[in-house]
Amino acid sequence: AVTAAMLAGCGGAASAQGTGPPILVGASLPLTGDFSADGQAFQRGYQLWQSDVNSHGGLLGRQIKLIIRDDASSPTKVASDYRTLISADHVALTLGPFSSLLTAPAVAAVARYGYAMIEGAGDAESVFQSPSNLKSHNVFSPSLPVADYMLPFIAWIKSMPLSQRPKTAAYPSAEDPFAVPAVQTAQRELTSLGITTVYHGLFAEKASAYKAPAAAVAASNAQIVVLGSTDVPTVSTFMSTFEKQHYTPKVFIAVSGPDQGQAFLGPVGKANADGVMVPGGWNGAFHDALSYAMVEEYIAKYGGTATSINADVAEAFSSGQVAADAITATRGTSNAKIIKYLHSGVTLQTVQGPAQFTSLGENPKSAAFVFQWQNGTFNQVLPVSDPGSAGLTYPKPAWGS
Repeated sequence: AVTAAMLAGCGGAASAQGTGPPILVGASLPLTGDFSADGQAFQRGYQLWQSDVNSHGGLLGRQIKLIIRDDASSPTKVASDYRTLISADHVALTLGPFSSLLTAPAVAAVARYGYAMIEGAGDAESVFQSPSNLKSHNVFSPSLPVADYMLPFIAWIKSMPLSQRPKTAAYPSAEDPFAVPAVQTAQRELTSLGITTVYHGLFAEKASAYKAPAAAVAASNAQIVVLGSTDVPTVSTFMSTFEKQHYTPKVFIAVSGPDQGQAFLGPVGKANADGVMVPGGWNGAFHDALSYAMVEEYIAKYGGTATSINADVAEAFSSGQVAADAITATRGTSNAKIIKYLHSGVTLQTVQGPAQFTSLGENPKSAAFVFQWQNGTFNQVLPVSDPGSAGLTYPKPAWGS
């Protein structure tokens, strides 16, 4: 019971049921369009957080009421949505959309009103270094910064004996501010280890643009493929193209997509998923009491298993927890006070682990892992030294369908 109460917000947010007006919290999500799978997972995370808070008395004796608008995966629409949420819907606080591509314009929109943007999926430098955030310092993300995504993977490659280390690598990436920095970091660091780049290139983030670079990577016969992806369709297209060309890299790691639980496993198939890797800061088996409690609540509400839960759910839930702690600590919904509090150096606890924010809202305390699909199970495999890591499958098994 104590853990469940802590989930809502770890600063003592739960209280006796009150009769005050609800606290309106707004978000715009890509419920339709290219990012709809992630947007719908984020919606579940926000709604699960709302349900958890309200079932334990709300915040300051007031219930949380979510207002979620559909931005249709459009950077223009997302900015308009946040202006509407604040000026017409009169929300007291805003939570972020999905993807850095949508978060950057959303941040600028809410900054004009002096609002904080607490978000869990806009972790590219383009968000934190945006002119709006450099001026307003209103962004806060409890999630892993994109620039740090590949660090456990790079450390693992570096730890390999030279005789076992792959010799060549390919770096295809979607032109997306979330995907590119992680791939660039991997290419820079692996090149410094003497691994030869045999392919690198950017492609447009649309389905019709995926097959040509996938075929080029297969033709390169790279032993490592680091794919800059933001969704399942991108990864699935590369995988199917590789299989058709009878090409299996020793290592296949994608920035995002394989972390989306059943939403990934369903389209690609259990056998083909075997050995596929993805970096991240959370999965359903994360060794954390708050995470365990959220997973139990999620399964009770939506079904499934711990490993089938999309990591987006935890990113959204964590954003809500940060908001709850800030409201409780400042005893209200003043955005100026919330921004000041979150910049005070306080360390908060979320389902993704501890969160403490830099002057630009990044979380240097966030956990960094690499996960791998192994026989239908999504396992943490890196860092090797972490007690939660299982043995890593290397090289990647041949495509199984």
